[in-house]
Amino acid sequence: MASPEAAPIAVLVVDGPNLNLVGTREPGIYGSETLDQVHERVRVRARELDVTVDFYQSNHEGRIIDRLHERDFDGVLVNAGGLTHTSVALRDALLGISRPFVEVHLSDPSRREAFRAVNFLHDIAIGSVVGQGPQGYVVALDMLVDHLRRPATS
Repeated sequence: MASPEAAPIAVLVVDGPNLNLVGTREPGIYGSETLDQVHERVRVRARELDVTVDFYQSNHEGRIIDRLHERDFDGVLVNAGGLTHTSVALRDALLGISRPFVEVHLSDPSRREAFRAVNFLHDIAIGSVVGQGPQGYVVALDMLVDHLRRPATS
């Protein structure tokens, strides 16, 4: 738990294109929970961890990048959806903001279509959580908060 004089850790959860359809889009792959229900899981865990959390979903790459550029958070959970496999611009934005992030995917892209083997984010993330469904967001939050609370080494 953060000390009383320290500002609470602020986490941004970014969901990319088509994730607004989670719960109705290909439930055999993505499950039947809506994105709002997934986010509620994260809200509950964030309260337990005493961190603040904000959510942002967009189907537009530039809007996601603009939101990241605000830098009003300490770390990010990123489910970039299809942008994972296509967006050098998103990669550059995540590098440019100098904030740690955990990549999260409801499914395991490596077990799907061959084009999903390309991942522009994996090697710059502090961790990846894939194929764990909605619970993966909670696992990713724990991973990120643990990283943020770890004392810096000299």
